[in-house]
Amino acid sequence: MSSRRILVTGVAGFIGSNLAERLLSEGYEVIGIDNLAYGVHEQVPLGVNFHALDIRSKDIFPLFEEIDTVFHLAAKNCIADCQNDPVDTASINVLGSVNVFEAAHRAGVRKIVYAESSAIYEGSTKLPTPEYDEHPESFYALSKSAERLFAQGYERYGNIVTTALRYFCVYGPRQDYRRTIPPVMSAFIIHLLNGTQPTIYGSGEKRRDFIYVDDVNDFHLQCINDPRTDGRVFNLGSGVNYSVREIFDTVKKLLNSDIEPIFKPDLLGEALTTLADINEASELGWAPMVDLEEGLYRSIQHIREQVVT
Repeated sequence: MSSRRILVTGVAGFIGSNLAERLLSEGYEVIGIDNLAYGVHEQVPLGVNFHALDIRSKDIFPLFEEIDTVFHLAAKNCIADCQNDPVDTASINVLGSVNVFEAAHRAGVRKIVYAESSAIYEGSTKLPTPEYDEHPESFYALSKSAERLFAQGYERYGNIVTTALRYFCVYGPRQDYRRTIPPVMSAFIIHLLNGTQPTIYGSGEKRRDFIYVDDVNDFHLQCINDPRTDGRVFNLGSGVNYSVREIFDTVKKLLNSDIEPIFKPDLLGEALTTLADINEASELGWAPMVDLEEGLYRSIQHIREQVVT
């Protein structure tokens, strides 16, 4: 087994493709899995040994041989879609994850770093929210809670080390604007670049903790070789939050636009406020480095060059 061989599920998605690019730049060999239901093949970086497979398929098992660390990022993660189809949500996020854990166990993989979500804190009233204050409410959040229980089972019985990462609102290049309800960053940028009005659901006063994808990848790399991350759960956010309206106004300013948004009824199943307690990760020497305006500027440049033509 080589410590330089890494497998990434969901490699054609937003975080997965960015992570794969970073791993390649650091000299790792990257094996990627994605069924392209949500990811985009063109986003898979050159150099990835890519396999178009579903994480629920047993066909993924041979790909785990000689792998040191698995980053399991594949998921059904649009809350609206998950609420509309809890059966498919459980199939992908729970059974699919168990299939990944089993493949890793059979292949003797050393470590799995897997994506949970800040959605697990939907019902929490404690801000900033620490890792122990779990209050999942939506079907998506419940599926991620179930994934954690199976991860603990494989730690206990499968001789695998796991690290759970609870991403807050990650943004940056390749953010998935094709979702039923696109993330606000990419949606606002694309609409304003196209000269059209974006939609804000609710009053725009919901507050979110946004974290740039490069900062998340810094911690991903730390998870590979830092034994202090083993067997633990970490929030990955910035420790600062902004309202949806503030995000829109910042994008509007950066683009020198005079377009105003359309307001529609609020979405069900979303927390009013998210704010990460990042002390656990910070104590290991990690800190977010990209501030909001810089992150939005980089996102605008990517979307202008790669998406809006």
